[in-house]
Amino acid sequence: MTLTPDAEVAVDPLTPPPPPALAARLADGAAVAWSQPIVVPTYLPEAPSTVPMYLDHRVYQGSSGRVYPLPFVERIASEPTDHTWQAIHIENRYLRLVILPELGGRIHVGHDKTTGYDFFYRNKVIKPALVGLTGPWVSGGVEFNWPQHHRPATFLPVETRIEEHDDGSVTVWCADHDPFERMAAVHGIRVHADRSTVEAVVRLHNRTDVRQSFLWWANAAVRVHEDYQSFFPQDVRYVADHARRAITAFPAADRPYYGVDYPARAREVPGADRIDFYANIPVPTSYMIVDSAESFFGGYDHAAGAGFVHWADRRFSPGKKQWTWGNAPFGHAWDHLLTDEDGPYVELMAGVYTENQPDFSWLLPGEVRRFTQTWYPIPGIGPAHQATTEAALHVDLDTTTATVSTAVTRPVTGRLQVRAGTRVLAEHTTAMDPGEVYRLRADYRGEAVEDLVVELLDGSRSLVSWRLTVPDDDEPWTATEPLAPKDVPTTEELYLTGLHLEQYRHPTRSPLPYWREALRRDPGDSRVHLALGWHAYRRAEYDRAEDHARAAIRRLSLRNENPRSTESWYLLGLILARIGREREAIAALGKAAWDGGWRAASGVVSARLRAQRGDVDAARDDVLALLEEGANDPRLVAMRILLGRRRGEDVSARVSAAQVNSPLDDLLRHLTDGAVPADGGLAVDLAMELAGAGATDDAIALLEQAATSEIGPCGNVRPIALYLLALIADRAGRPETAASARRRASEVDRRWCLPHGLDAHDALVAARQADPGDGLAAALLGMLLYAAGRRRDAVNAWRDALQTGFEDATLHRNLGLGAYAVLGDDDLAWRSYERARALDPNDARLLFEQDRLAERLGRDKQDRLARLEAAQRLVSQRDDLTVELARLRTAAGRAADALALFDGRSFQPWEGGEGRVLAAWDEARDALGLPRTEPPTSLGEARPVVLPPAALREDGTTDYFATSLPELLLFTREVDD
Repeated sequence: MTLTPDAEVAVDPLTPPPPPALAARLADGAAVAWSQPIVVPTYLPEAPSTVPMYLDHRVYQGSSGRVYPLPFVERIASEPTDHTWQAIHIENRYLRLVILPELGGRIHVGHDKTTGYDFFYRNKVIKPALVGLTGPWVSGGVEFNWPQHHRPATFLPVETRIEEHDDGSVTVWCADHDPFERMAAVHGIRVHADRSTVEAVVRLHNRTDVRQSFLWWANAAVRVHEDYQSFFPQDVRYVADHARRAITAFPAADRPYYGVDYPARAREVPGADRIDFYANIPVPTSYMIVDSAESFFGGYDHAAGAGFVHWADRRFSPGKKQWTWGNAPFGHAWDHLLTDEDGPYVELMAGVYTENQPDFSWLLPGEVRRFTQTWYPIPGIGPAHQATTEAALHVDLDTTTATVSTAVTRPVTGRLQVRAGTRVLAEHTTAMDPGEVYRLRADYRGEAVEDLVVELLDGSRSLVSWRLTVPDDDEPWTATEPLAPKDVPTTEELYLTGLHLEQYRHPTRSPLPYWREALRRDPGDSRVHLALGWHAYRRAEYDRAEDHARAAIRRLSLRNENPRSTESWYLLGLILARIGREREAIAALGKAAWDGGWRAASGVVSARLRAQRGDVDAARDDVLALLEEGANDPRLVAMRILLGRRRGEDVSARVSAAQVNSPLDDLLRHLTDGAVPADGGLAVDLAMELAGAGATDDAIALLEQAATSEIGPCGNVRPIALYLLALIADRAGRPETAASARRRASEVDRRWCLPHGLDAHDALVAARQADPGDGLAAALLGMLLYAAGRRRDAVNAWRDALQTGFEDATLHRNLGLGAYAVLGDDDLAWRSYERARALDPNDARLLFEQDRLAERLGRDKQDRLARLEAAQRLVSQRDDLTVELARLRTAAGRAADALALFDGRSFQPWEGGEGRVLAAWDEARDALGLPRTEPPTSLGEARPVVLPPAALREDGTTDYFATSLPELLLFTREVDD
């Protein structure tokens, strides 16, 4: 084994050498980790839009691209600057890793010291493109995506901690909260002292009171070229597109896929149908394996003689996927947008509790999921035909000889063996080290190939074994579009179709028509009433939710007072708690606890209610009973500690013990040393957790701090923190504190304040009840309701805000959006946008939206042109406005002036704008009689080899499987749910 010299590592600015004390430990054989910033040329995102972006109909990775309550970034700096990034470095004798906590805790560098090979794509710059859910997204390394893809927190920071273990291994813990539903995720990057493996040790926790959908995909990027091959287990015969809308054979595509006729290409160039090689894929393409009994996959660089393996137990990690921009000018343009010099990459993605995208699973309230994923570099064995976390095998078979190549992940005395049945054909025992290739040849003449077994053993323990697999050739199923509700044959299918649409967060189909049709046929269907009850509860429609919950209970109790599931009682308890009927809520939750599936969740809520009422001993007894029964919900541990503290107990030992299982838990850290998260949203979460346990004074103190927190990429919680403080103070009988907090809420900075969730809803409703003249509360409540789908209620709240005399540009903009989409009042929509622009004439986003509205309303093109010409400073700030100005100039016979807008400007493709820059450029050139040519790289896009299918059908309906729907991003007539 040859190790890369330390001097070579030291000169790399991304991988500085460890501090002297750690260097000594590294030399002694331990794995080490340390925090040390790195300076990376970075194209920084510009400030996000100040208006809320309601993009729930946006198609993103096959599901809804809803971004609210996060601010949305629409532009990236066109030039890099040297930026200092927090970085955590991990090293052992075989590996070197760099983790970037400020970018979601992603692995930025994965380097194999034994071969000098970067087994993960190393991007020497941070160059975001507008690919992420909230805008910026960077390529390279490994991104951990949850609760959807790409992760909402891709460009947000995580909290970190380095843990050194007694066995010489180290773990870098990265913790974040899902910014949508506030679920908690921790991923630990673990490196052992004596192994070449990289482990992701993951804990997901649904810390909410409702069932939540989620998925987890780890996105590993690898540098590619003509000799890079993605490999999957030998039993993989077919792969599928997003949502299984199309399939093809693998590795040789046997039909057109993504519009590319691979069999025809192979007839011209043999092998051109092999989609396991990046070089053969000319268009942006995803494929996910349909099924496999194996737990590994990976990629291999034939030119470098190195690659990597991913392994995770296929029982919970069946997802295996490749994505590429495509090896053609269109894809190369995207490569250029994402790096300066590091070239193309593909993503080899591993899904846990998911097989496809979108393919969401469920987490029950309080539920915890734990799992691990493992990556490791492989030297020149070739693509792995079998792999475990211990070793990988490659087997070449000719007519008479089996040639076996293997590599290990830790030092072993390995016995490599080729057998035919029980007869040993060849065997060799030797000391093996990571980074080395070990080979064995065996003559198998006279033996059946299917009888061959290749195995690597360490003593009597099998590290990895292989035998030939012949995959099943039966074609798998492909997805179909659901029938219209009236055509669905059964109420069960209506219920399940609605559930699917909800679970998979479908961007253009609502579950409500299916559930309403089911109730039309059977008005008492308990499944549908329960689904509608949850839907209403999430939208804070408490009265409607209660009606549905009680209707479900009536049907369930028709023959059986003790149904198999008590979920309806649990929902009823949550609703009653929200509307202040605590005694009834506790009773309903008590009934819910009769079912073991809902006992822990209902017990948490019941204990919380008792604690808030001051009955600390009863709450403690509830919690202790659940813990003694083995309930695995970290919320119970937190409640036990908080209630103990309220009783005057010394809880320090319990806190220390809890921190072992819950690294980076904000509550435990706060109880240890009073630490408060720097992020305002996390501070609010912590305050509400304390308030839930009846620790009112602590909660108020934390909300006071949150009200002065920094306004960052997660938004601005200052006004909402004060409204929540007022709500808690009112419930504690402190009306003067509450009134002061509400008054102060109107005085703090409200930029990027995007209220979200039931607590914020209840606080804003309470504020309006306390002071009907609080226009800010009405304006913020409207934003929350609009994002929740209660759009007519939102428009009414915005009108109420104006009636109080409150106004700002965002309020008028929101009302204009709702007037068009919900009320169908085009005049009000136009007047609202005119007023918004008058209040904030320097907001280019408002000018863009007003121009979109003008086009929707059929306004004269000359008027639109004049408006944009008069505001060219604003137009120049946005690519989409520049494109619209160019198109209007071309339409007005000024094509030369239109073409001039493209000179010297670097465009960045944006969601919903795919192809618009190139189309406008072509329009201007066509008008001038210039030939169609390949566009300059400054346009940010190139001509696609194949045009994607149109999202809108000829009859005006939307393709159920559409991948891009720019028409639905703004100004779509909607039916209020």
